[in-house]
Amino acid sequence: MRQAIETRYAGPTNHRGARVIVRAQAGRLTVSWDHALNVDENHAQAAKAFAERWGWAGRWIGGGSADGRGNVFVCSERERDSINGYSFVVEPT
Repeated sequence: MRQAIETRYAGPTNHRGARVIVRAQAGRLTVSWDHALNVDENHAQAAKAFAERWGWAGRWIGGGSADGRGNVFVCSERERDSINGYSFVVEPT
């Protein structure tokens, strides 16, 4: 089954700079905040680093999380779809 990638901002502390915490069922990764990028770009770059770490190829689409504390990214396409994955289409009304 495919996994969503969740990101959230973690502000600086006395010991660490600002960062993005990335997680999915597969694991977790912390990526330093890049002040040259905007908020969405930072979250996208962190999610990309996570996907690359796990070898997950494909086109990823992101948006805000339900709790408003970060972003969620899902893979919309990849070379070979898993037949075990769940998918659905909502038709416009």
